[in-house]
Amino acid sequence: MFDKLQTIDTRYDELMALVSDASVQADPLQYRTHAKALADIQPLVDAFREYKSVLTEITETQELAQNTDRDMRELAEQELATLETRRDDLLAEIKDLMVPKDPNDEKNVVLEIRAGTGGDEAGLFAADLFRMYARFAERQGWKVDVMSTSESGVGAIKEVIALIEGRQVYSQLKHESGVHRVQRVPATEASGRIHTSTATVAVLSEAEEVDIAIEQQDLRIDTFCSSGPGGQSVNTTYSAVRLTHLPTGLVVSQQDEKSQIKNRAKAMKVLRARLYEMELQRQHDEIAEDRRSQVGTGERSEKIRTYNFPQNRVTDHRIGFTTHRLTEMLNGDLAEMSEALTTHFRAEMLKDAEPIARS
Repeated sequence: MFDKLQTIDTRYDELMALVSDASVQADPLQYRTHAKALADIQPLVDAFREYKSVLTEITETQELAQNTDRDMRELAEQELATLETRRDDLLAEIKDLMVPKDPNDEKNVVLEIRAGTGGDEAGLFAADLFRMYARFAERQGWKVDVMSTSESGVGAIKEVIALIEGRQVYSQLKHESGVHRVQRVPATEASGRIHTSTATVAVLSEAEEVDIAIEQQDLRIDTFCSSGPGGQSVNTTYSAVRLTHLPTGLVVSQQDEKSQIKNRAKAMKVLRARLYEMELQRQHDEIAEDRRSQVGTGERSEKIRTYNFPQNRVTDHRIGFTTHRLTEMLNGDLAEMSEALTTHFRAEMLKDAEPIARS
């Protein structure tokens, strides 16, 4: 890893020269590209250069510690202890900075929530989860655009699909994908018996056209009259759109808008996100077989979290984290859970990082 750090250090000097070049500064696109690359590696280069400086100081101080003068030797030993602590801190910082960033972290997401097992109670729980994420998004200053929803009774949801836009949305929601389980006494349960229901959550990074190319000949586009509330113009015109991706068989329907053009655009967003997720999953399956046995699969078919109402408890089974702040979480306060998940999965990545020579 030391050689890799030296290469990054050299690249930093090259980028500094480029952003200082008048011809580069005259080209806004080229300048922004180099400036962003420079900013991305700046913290790592700063830490690495300080690390090398500390190593030099340690060597010099070790020589002073061999001095026959007792006072000088004691001062050198004290300084050496301070330098070695700083060296170890910098090693940890560099290792953390060397963990590859998820290229999707800055992206918006398509959030899909579906009621699972448990009948009406599952639909109510799905609605609770959507409100939880919507309130969390509001706290973060994100925008939530409900793209489609299918209700199943008063306050219950069969399925809801929403686009969430903002800063680092995917990075904060990507660990929410999976089967969520609720344990509580339904309002209609006279005997007070606790019921267990589930809902599934899928968090898909929004795919740009450059990420996923969809050929026109691979699409079948059907239009039909919308159903449900929305007024006469919605229900009597062919504004609803159904897209079928022929190579994969994926089907996406959209009917919330009065305009066929808007429904088609929304359907394309969902289709592109699902195709992108399929491609990411294919790549993941190819490289993660050995890792899966060590840290768990994280597949969506697994139960990842339980919300226990009688105990006011939420437990994430992937990391063994429990909090007794269920009410606060359902009101959108996901900070504690999000931080615990991020810390855990980052630590798993750090285990795989290459060692750095300390001296």
